[in-house]
Amino acid sequence: MRILLSAIYPYIFLLLYLILPFDNYIRALPNILLIILAVAFPLVVKQSDFKKLKSFPVLLFFLLVLFLFLNSTFSGRLGEDIGVIGKVFITLGLAVLYIPVNDVEKIKYAVVFSSLAAIAYSLYHFVLITHDLGYFVLGDSPQVVEALLIDRVYLGMLSVFSILISIQGIKKQYHPLNNYHLGNIIINFVFILLIASRIALVALLILILLRQFYGKRRIWKFVLAGISALALTGFLLVLKNKNNQWLKSDKIPKVVVDFVENSRTYELRTTVWSCAGEVMKKNDIPLNGLGFKTTEAKLVECYAENIENPIKREEFLSLKYNTHNQFLDFYLGAGVLAPVLFIVFILGSLIISRQQYFPTAMIVLLVWYCLVENVFHRQIGSYYIGLIMLAILIAVGMRGEKSRDTSKSESFRY
Repeated sequence: MRILLSAIYPYIFLLLYLILPFDNYIRALPNILLIILAVAFPLVVKQSDFKKLKSFPVLLFFLLVLFLFLNSTFSGRLGEDIGVIGKVFITLGLAVLYIPVNDVEKIKYAVVFSSLAAIAYSLYHFVLITHDLGYFVLGDSPQVVEALLIDRVYLGMLSVFSILISIQGIKKQYHPLNNYHLGNIIINFVFILLIASRIALVALLILILLRQFYGKRRIWKFVLAGISALALTGFLLVLKNKNNQWLKSDKIPKVVVDFVENSRTYELRTTVWSCAGEVMKKNDIPLNGLGFKTTEAKLVECYAENIENPIKREEFLSLKYNTHNQFLDFYLGAGVLAPVLFIVFILGSLIISRQQYFPTAMIVLLVWYCLVENVFHRQIGSYYIGLIMLAILIAVGMRGEKSRDTSKSESFRY
């Protein structure tokens, strides 16, 4: 029985990340798979596997989860905050459940295939909607948003993950899989442009710049990265500027005009962050925070008082937008110690992973998305942050193997 479970356990883990983008349609399945993994875990795990958890970042993340739980319990609001705390715990749980898995490449490919499946699904519905409308739309239009399989933020994040995995998978020498990885990079990049996910585009720019610190010929890499940065920055400035006269030119294709005009969605986050600032001004944030539910209520009050446009105010009140910044959310919801623990976890992970591009890039992505999104307010967000935790664990394991190899070579030398 144990041998059979050990054989299928990695495939259950693989299936979890493969079906994750379809969470809205099969919401219970990821949770069912997680329960199956938890039940099978004691039967397949070995004592040696627990060495993977002996790392500074995992300890810090465990302290963060423990603090959130105890802080909420002693503040008498565990029932209100358990939704957010539970999602943070899922991330830690995935790291623990991962340790019996040895073939991590299959999990990476599951992420790649899930990204392609999500793109295929979204494009199929996009074509149907375009056929019904009789014209082509791009960017933030309701038609595009309706066609997407999941929220654009997380679909963009998934595409960035997929691109990053393919970048790491391309070999310097000829390899048959290189063409597939290159094709995957192109498909995901074009899709990010199609849905006008500026958060994902900025993430890719950051990853390109970060990549220049690894490998040889760094001067030419920095020149190329600088040109890319200037081009993308100019493009984003065009998107931000609402008075572009050149858009009114008849020489500009309508597709391009629609892409630029439909891509100005800065108002949501600026409004939310402004209200978060108002909440901090009007309330003395205690050491144990206001609570995640209370923070949401305070933001809703701010929307009702400060948003003049009735249509916009009704949207913000009905959707109850959160802080759209995980650091702010931790501070307002659980006090100053929560974001401090989270930041120390990130810094510790960067120190351990700094010599390897892939895990470092994953941690940088974590920082970027936490700056613009409450990743622990959505189940899919906690699962994808769990993927970043896996990258950190792999980096810790590789570092341990390298140190053991070094010590062996030194002992041989002597």
